[in-house]
Amino acid sequence: MGVYEELIERGLIAQVTNEEEIRTMVNSGKAKFYIGFDCTADSLTAGHFMALTLMKRLQMAGNQPIALIGGGTTMIGDPSGRTDMRKMLTREDIDHNAECFKKQMERFIEFGEGKALMVNNADWLLNLNYVEVLRDVGPCFSVNNMLRAECYKQRLEKGLSFLEFNYMIMQSYDFYYLFKNYGCNMQFGGDDQWSNMLGGTELIRKKLGKDAHAMTITLLTDSQGRKMGKTAGNAVWLDPKKTSPYDFYQYWRNVEDADVLKCIRMLTFLPMDEINSMNDWEGAQLNKAKEILAYELTKLVHGEEEAEKAQSAARALFSGGADDSNMPTTVIEDADFDEDGKITVISMMTKAGMIKSNGEGRRLIQQGGISLDDKKISDVWTSLTKDDIAKSVIIKKGKKVFIKFTL
Repeated sequence: MGVYEELIERGLIAQVTNEEEIRTMVNSGKAKFYIGFDCTADSLTAGHFMALTLMKRLQMAGNQPIALIGGGTTMIGDPSGRTDMRKMLTREDIDHNAECFKKQMERFIEFGEGKALMVNNADWLLNLNYVEVLRDVGPCFSVNNMLRAECYKQRLEKGLSFLEFNYMIMQSYDFYYLFKNYGCNMQFGGDDQWSNMLGGTELIRKKLGKDAHAMTITLLTDSQGRKMGKTAGNAVWLDPKKTSPYDFYQYWRNVEDADVLKCIRMLTFLPMDEINSMNDWEGAQLNKAKEILAYELTKLVHGEEEAEKAQSAARALFSGGADDSNMPTTVIEDADFDEDGKITVISMMTKAGMIKSNGEGRRLIQQGGISLDDKKISDVWTSLTKDDIAKSVIIKKGKKVFIKFTL
């Protein structure tokens, strides 16, 4: 089986142009492809995970990735999948975020001479002359076609700024520039980017002639990507300072039953024969599959040692009897206790970042959503002393969030 056929079997390919040419290029290791990453935060998220693992798969098969850091396009903001305009970032913020992205990508992709490239579209987009761009590439785009694009249609009713309207042109220009200057012959992206990507392919054809072969491939559905990227309203970050290896493990350990095998296929590097043997797994076996998923992805992002620690801590909670020394821990200090030498459970949860406000803590306790050492509490004023915490206690929020507290 060629790598392209494996991508299809893993459920990664949504739609393509020039499929036979793409199949031949990818399987023969002749694809030089790019994927773009706008620098909207100082860390990549689980939503970027599929793109990173795809780049790794294709590089392992001899193809050359180009990681495009969107230092220029981030200054405009991609309207795809948005109900409102993105927050405008400063040039300094964008440059900082780009540096953070580079460091994280190096864990997945091998950069260097003859290997993967990393480029920043700020290097060419920010130097463009507006009138020259209008004259040069403006005639290649139909406003009627642009307004029919899904990435714009969903915003038209609530308001689409002219700034965001230019995003398709900028993204299309990226592919055109990379094709001309780096020999990039292929682009990958989520299927919410399809219109933008076709714009790039069409721009190359119109500017360089019909014999200029540029290929376009879209990956997973946008809804699945966003689902992978967020949980409980918060992003799942790849930076361990923003999402700990334990919390990262727990996120994947708690995916829905219907999604676990899909995620294993799409995101892990386990052989397909091994994955297909799980197709009939049910009940407790699905929990085993979730452990496999969580361990493999945590190992990929944070290393084998952190994956082992996270798995051990998780088993201490779910199975009992395992070592809980690697469980996320918050230290209660002398200054945290009141004049009576006590601290409320709500204050402990606030200190650990388990809740955002006292009101949220009260609601959770009243609804039976908080447990102290596996015993649900109902009194919002439940407090502990130093002696209570001396040997450590565990506060559980819902079914998935556990924090150990010590002195």
